[in-house]
Amino acid sequence: MTDRRFPQAVYRHGEEPDPRFTLANERTFLAWIRTSLALIAAGVALEALELPIQSDLRMISAGIFIVLGIAAPLHAWVSWMRTERRMRQHLPLPAPALSGILAAGVVIAGLLIAAGLLL
Repeated sequence: MTDRRFPQAVYRHGEEPDPRFTLANERTFLAWIRTSLALIAAGVALEALELPIQSDLRMISAGIFIVLGIAAPLHAWVSWMRTERRMRQHLPLPAPALSGILAAGVVIAGLLIAAGLLL
């Protein structure tokens, strides 16, 4: 019987891993989705609320948060697929792909907000 689950790039390889690991991988994916929503909400809130932050720095920070919020689900999907495929093939798990970029973006946006509050 052919496995018709999506994505085939994951499910056509290897054998079923322990369901606990698959479910943990799914929970990590969903955590990234929640993080994405929070990043987008932070960007929208920065522009929607009248905060005492220099307008240029506020807009740049909001833009960074929104871009990161759009990138996070892409990161989640790629990471889920890579991890699931590696588990199915009994290979070591891959390193995170975009986590460093997302973390750096949040730090930069936070520093811009802090600078905007002080100026």
